[in-house]
Amino acid sequence: MALESGVPMTGLKSWMRKTAGRPLLVLPLVAALVSGCGSKANNDTFDLSITPAAQGATARNRQILVPEPTAVKLLNSEQVVVRVSSSEVQYLADSRWGDRLPALVQSKLVEAFENSGRLGGVGKPGQGLAIDYQVVTDIRAFEVTAGSPRLAVVEMSAKLLNDRNGTVRAQSVFKASMTVSGAENRDFVQALDKAFAKVGAEIVDWSLKSM
Repeated sequence: MALESGVPMTGLKSWMRKTAGRPLLVLPLVAALVSGCGSKANNDTFDLSITPAAQGATARNRQILVPEPTAVKLLNSEQVVVRVSSSEVQYLADSRWGDRLPALVQSKLVEAFENSGRLGGVGKPGQGLAIDYQVVTDIRAFEVTAGSPRLAVVEMSAKLLNDRNGTVRAQSVFKASMTVSGAENRDFVQALDKAFAKVGAEIVDWSLKSM
């Protein structure tokens, strides 16, 4: 039986020995991680909430393109990432996103821009829109960090790119942290969902104001 993880099983054993003096902090997290030794067919599949339509400027004469966010390989999958230390990560057992994380984030950002009702058009690459701006994003962090308290951390950078001349009109970094309220898989994912909802709303609002 193998641990569903981004590192060898020996790494987790070593970490457990080093933290043996802190059972109240460690054991709930370890239980969530190692519970994934069963069949992957039993994995719970999670979605992200639609990012709330942010309050911002109206640009109904503008059409924008939302490419899929870039992300390192660790985040470019359906796995839910748990960071055990600065150099060690695990995947949350028996759990996965409903799509690759970058594709899921792209879909929710498109929905948020559309739901704002403040743009002339919103599209993805290949849909043939005449584009004024691209909202180019990079997922820097999308993980639950071990510790006390455990935190769900989402960090994304964003650039507003003028599609007509290739210049960057504005760029910024958005980050949110939410406390994980329990030790169940749904608690981990719920905290990540809240952090993403905050970051996503800020990206939409900032983009509209920057056009």
